[in-house]
Amino acid sequence: MPAKGYIEVNELYCKACELCVTDCPFDVLALDMDRLTPKGYHPAHMVNPEACTGCGICATVCPDAAITVYRYERQKTEA
Repeated sequence: MPAKGYIEVNELYCKACELCVTDCPFDVLALDMDRLTPKGYHPAHMVNPEACTGCGICATVCPDAAITVYRYERQKTEA
């Protein structure tokens, strides 16, 4: 079973540069064209959350450290 995760975008720091959107290998992110941040940008948000593996690429490429990545712990199975 592949890893699962999710992200949180701090809208005070997101400037809609789209680096996270273009570098996500699972097409999890997009800019929210229906909303604006307090600074007037369209923030990144998850559009395909079930595909997120928590790989952290989005947080790594974000120049403003606006993304925090969380990964779910895998359930241990008994043998």
